[in-house]
Amino acid sequence: MSVSPGPGDRYVVGVDYGTLSGRALVVRVGDGAELGTAVHDYRHGVMDSALAVDGRALPADWALQDPQDYRDVLRHAVPAALAASGVDPRRVVGVGIDFTACTVLPTLADGTPLCELPELRTRPHAWVKLWKHHAAQPQADRINALAHARDEPWIGRYGGKVSAEWQFAKGLQLLEEDPEVYHRAERWIEAADWIVWQLCGVETRNVCGAGYKGLYQDGRYPSRDYLAALHPGFADFVAKIDGPLAPLGARAGGLTARAAAWTGLPEGVTVAVGNVDAHVTAAAAQALDPGRLVVIMGTSTCHLVNATEPAEVAGMCGVVDGGISAGSWGFEAGQSAVGDIFGWYVAHAAPAGYASHEALTVAAAVQPVGAHGLVALDWWNGNRSPLVNHDLSGLIVGLTLATRPPDVYRALLESTAYGTRMIIEAYAEAGVPVDELIVAGGLTANALLMQIYADVTKRPLGIIGSAQGPALGSAIHAAVAAGAYPDVSAASAAMGRVDRDGYRPDPERARAYDALYAEYRRLHDHFGRGGDDVLLRLRAIRNAARRAADHDPAG
Repeated sequence: MSVSPGPGDRYVVGVDYGTLSGRALVVRVGDGAELGTAVHDYRHGVMDSALAVDGRALPADWALQDPQDYRDVLRHAVPAALAASGVDPRRVVGVGIDFTACTVLPTLADGTPLCELPELRTRPHAWVKLWKHHAAQPQADRINALAHARDEPWIGRYGGKVSAEWQFAKGLQLLEEDPEVYHRAERWIEAADWIVWQLCGVETRNVCGAGYKGLYQDGRYPSRDYLAALHPGFADFVAKIDGPLAPLGARAGGLTARAAAWTGLPEGVTVAVGNVDAHVTAAAAQALDPGRLVVIMGTSTCHLVNATEPAEVAGMCGVVDGGISAGSWGFEAGQSAVGDIFGWYVAHAAPAGYASHEALTVAAAVQPVGAHGLVALDWWNGNRSPLVNHDLSGLIVGLTLATRPPDVYRALLESTAYGTRMIIEAYAEAGVPVDELIVAGGLTANALLMQIYADVTKRPLGIIGSAQGPALGSAIHAAVAAGAYPDVSAASAAMGRVDRDGYRPDPERARAYDALYAEYRRLHDHFGRGGDDVLLRLRAIRNAARRAADHDPAG
């Protein structure tokens, strides 16, 4: 049934920046009805093999983007969504933004990206580093080692390990590999905060990005002494990221004339402070209460849950006061690849006749649990939680001449569910309860995958009631920033939606999965916790071979 705009209704726009595209969604403030949406694909996508401007080869584990692609989302997706909705732009009271994280870029003091300076266009370090830029793992290793050696108080809030994906590791890599660009960078800013800056002309920093990706805890960043001990030139790094921090749902400013022209919205419309795509989805899924783990499943997966008290959870991505919603401690964990693993198999390994998710799912769904005899490790893009090591790689154990494509596909689906169970158990061991799962993202359409998650985790699994969870969450925050609701919880109750009776665990299948999960856990600990570092050695051999080939293309 279509939803029509009402003459007296108010509306908000949520803009969700993903890995390959940006989406705009027009939402009615009163009830969260979604009236129009549009997607704009990034022209340059992800630059992970070559720099678009000159074709220069990029090293292993790099992932860059062009900030102009982000502006183009505002110029194309927002007007298209408004047109599709039939909403009068004058009835729009707010705009909210969410972004992948940590996606970070160096800029001048006025927000100009360094990659847009003619003299720096061909310098890879001047461009946006996407969340899955994992080339800063050596810097992350040193950050962690020094933090533990100095007994830094903040390291426990991140499960004992800072990720290569985050601001400090990427910033240290910038300093060590291109010091000129580092010193030219007057600001080092999350893309969520940068695009808000573009919209309203005011630089703000959101508490979510600062807490989870910028090591901001208890009112401060890591000390100057600590940073100088990492590298003398890194002592001033906090000056590049420090700035006014705003709570989620706060007003960052009003739409500038330039941004109004991009979007087709009136000048002065409220712009909410930025947010992270996963974290903003919790409001859309009505998953703000403690014990409700929201699992945002896409190319990767993020696991978020609120609790009433802080706790140190081994290998987690962080615990932040107000990081998901005000008044609670927000916990984050994640898996670096989920949908990407399934996509890799279909694109590169499945033979003719099985080269689609649909065909593989149908064939895999008829198998009894364990019939394929396989266990896989879900580390195709490293491990985010709980090992926090992006140099790890995937593994499939049990292959025989009788193994068939649906067997492998199902084992890969199951491996990601085992990874989620590892995270849930780490939460539980630290005293953070997880009573139910609420899943958001495009993978919710795969009923086999959803039932596997319910069976493996032995918990009820609900499904978000929107196909545009992050964009709806951003719209909810925009409504709060515009004054339509007193807080995010109230807006979530009115505008969010979820089906809590989606999937229930089957006791027989759950028992069968317990045995397979035990094997997964043995492999996880053996290859991930020092039993055998063969995966790390193979990664080092690969990287050395690629470097040699880059220096001698003829070889």
